[in-house]
Amino acid sequence: MPKVRSVFLSDIHLGTRACQADRLLDFLREHPAEQTFLIGDIVDFWAMSRSINWTQAQNTVVQKLLRRARHGERVVFIPGNHDEVLRDYCGIVFGEVEVVGELVHQTADGRRFLLIHGDQFDQVTRHHRWVAVLGDKAYELLVRLNALLSWGRRKLGISGYWSLAGYAKRKVKTALNFIFDFEESAIHHAKERGLDGVICGHIHWAAIREIDGLTYVNCGDWVDSCTAIVEHFDGRLELVTWAEAQPLRRLAPPVAESVGEMADEMARKAVEA
Repeated sequence: MPKVRSVFLSDIHLGTRACQADRLLDFLREHPAEQTFLIGDIVDFWAMSRSINWTQAQNTVVQKLLRRARHGERVVFIPGNHDEVLRDYCGIVFGEVEVVGELVHQTADGRRFLLIHGDQFDQVTRHHRWVAVLGDKAYELLVRLNALLSWGRRKLGISGYWSLAGYAKRKVKTALNFIFDFEESAIHHAKERGLDGVICGHIHWAAIREIDGLTYVNCGDWVDSCTAIVEHFDGRLELVTWAEAQPLRRLAPPVAESVGEMADEMARKAVEA
């Protein structure tokens, strides 16, 4: 199996029923790396305060990440809002895993990216925590409904993965506005710091996009979409969707006028209309 330079993961939500740890384990087995960056919401302490669902597969995920660190791979953990209690330990190393609040990562081709979870760019999470918790419960319900729908589709012989949460985000104007505002806020922050882009998580919406001359990258999640970002040894960033049958890969577009960018622009104009 080919090794990659870096793996970027976020929003695994260990400790919840929705966490797709089995698929994450398959991904990790296929992607040995020199560096693994865990960009927030790895453990869901919010959900665990209500009920804990910790499976053997989730335990194996933790063991595998710790084993990577012990065997010389660099493993960095950047806490998010769901595991914000660990922000008190930033600057400390646990079991060879570095815990930091944020990090500037330089890719093999010399670009500098801010690694940050992203809740800092979410005004709801920052100023209206109870609304964020309510939204978290609603999202959890969508994911559970999606599991039932996926089971039904398999029984009917319908192939391919379909995301109810993703469909809602694409169709609900408020959700699209939130995503666009989040992306622009993240890029604005990176530009102010003189960086080439940002790699984050938080909104469970995987993407590699060019915005105002900078590169916006979101890892997605391992609850609904099962996505990650990998960096190759030439510095190329790739979005990997670990589908039920086989991984779907998409390299970062060399220019903003890619098909994906055109689709994003069309969606943005539809929201503004």
